[in-house]
Amino acid sequence: MEHVKIFDTTLRDGEQVPGCKLDTNSKLIIAESLDEMGVDIIEAGFPISSPGDFDSVVEISKLVKNATVCGLTRAVKKDIDVAAKALEKAKKPRIHTGIGTSETHIKYKFNSNRNEILERAISSVSYAKSFVDDVEFYAEDAGRTDNDFLARICEEVIKAGATVLNIPDTTGYCLPEDYGNKIKYLKENVRNIEKATISCHCHNDLGLATANSISGVINGARQIECTINGVGERAGNTSLEEVVMVMRQHKNLNLMTNINSKLLYGVSKLVSSKMGVPVQPNKAIVGANAFAHSSGIHQDGVIKKRETYEIIDPKDVGVDESSIVLTARSGRAALAYRAKNIGFDLNKLELDKVYERFLKVADKQKEISDEELPKIIESSKL
Repeated sequence: MEHVKIFDTTLRDGEQVPGCKLDTNSKLIIAESLDEMGVDIIEAGFPISSPGDFDSVVEISKLVKNATVCGLTRAVKKDIDVAAKALEKAKKPRIHTGIGTSETHIKYKFNSNRNEILERAISSVSYAKSFVDDVEFYAEDAGRTDNDFLARICEEVIKAGATVLNIPDTTGYCLPEDYGNKIKYLKENVRNIEKATISCHCHNDLGLATANSISGVINGARQIECTINGVGERAGNTSLEEVVMVMRQHKNLNLMTNINSKLLYGVSKLVSSKMGVPVQPNKAIVGANAFAHSSGIHQDGVIKKRETYEIIDPKDVGVDESSIVLTARSGRAALAYRAKNIGFDLNKLELDKVYERFLKVADKQKEISDEELPKIIESSKL
């Protein structure tokens, strides 16, 4: 199986969630958990953006034992100087530099032209290479960049020393087939492409970040840039837990990561708590309802054999067990199961009576708890 590196940008791109601000101490706690979980690269911040971010990158560089620590820059010498300084204590430092490459960015953001953008890209990578061996280049808005120009700029930055090529779908515009074909085009048309790792950095504006990232690695990318809980600007970034579990469940892809998936749920809760950003209940893998069943048909199937309605064992992602939630949509099997769990072994006649009473109560409220169930059972006795 081929290794896909997990590049976590929760502490940089993820922190750009409106209303979220992590202090250095919180960042250190999260960084330590990411390192323990097996993340390959931790993007610790954007050092020149603020003194606080600079300090965070410095402290994370000192703390992290296994992962590469990465600092973001623009294609500006001062940015690169500051990032290099912040990363001095890192065991495995990486400078992540780049520039917008789409016609929209070139014309409206930089008021420039392709040749000037190409020169700035080469210059920034070459300069970053004078500080560290590991230099990642990002072609911002690559998703909307002409493939010929993208291939040309990738070829030139490899010559300048880039070890990783980040191909961002910055606006979340691409369809999975289009994004995958873009990666395939680069693999087939960039000279010396084998000297660099192609990285997927997808945003979720159309809800396609995970699908695009998986399409990218199917077509030859070997790094995915993602965040815990899919946090990030606008609709968020690619969700780390989703891409990890997609590759794990679809073994025919022959792709694997170093992530200890049993730590996913715990790290998800940690990030949510530190950021003050709740996880939506129906969020894949780590949402409160990801392994919860309230429909009678589903509950009956799960009770008989979990795999009937669950493709992932909850324990594999750090969740203790599936939840059988009692609502007015629940059936007798679920009621008997939950009753037995709290010490009531009901026979068929008893179950029928309790179920009749249960439905009357459940119709008036959303959910029946373990505290309420004994009262319903006692009041239903023959």
